[in-house]
Amino acid sequence: MDEVPRTHTKNTTEGGGGTAQASTPLYQLKAEFFKTLGHPARIRVLELLSEREHAVGELLPEVGIEAASLSQQLAVLRKANLVATRREGSNVYYRLTSPDVAELLRVARGILSGVLEGQAELLADLRAARPQRPARP
Repeated sequence: MDEVPRTHTKNTTEGGGGTAQASTPLYQLKAEFFKTLGHPARIRVLELLSEREHAVGELLPEVGIEAASLSQQLAVLRKANLVATRREGSNVYYRLTSPDVAELLRVARGILSGVLEGQAELLADLRAARPQRPARP
């Protein structure tokens, strides 16, 4: 049986002082990563930050959610280390931590485009194969 790649360990003993370690499989870490991306507001923020750094005040009208909700979503992205901040006066600016995040969004767009094209072709085929209904008197 093949060994599952394990890349993350965490302390599993009470109080954090022991040495017992449990590994988290890579596929589980990937699932948690994609869950982090699983909110439309977070995706929109990442899309905007793919273009350039933004102040929170610039993100608000573009994302279209309340300030408190945006703050929560930004905190999730910070915790996942997908975005970083800098403060300039009273403004907080956000940026992507890696250009790979922007690349991931580009790849996702390409995949979705292919899926939607396939669905459009299927719909066209279904419409073409549909029997004609007789006209109603």
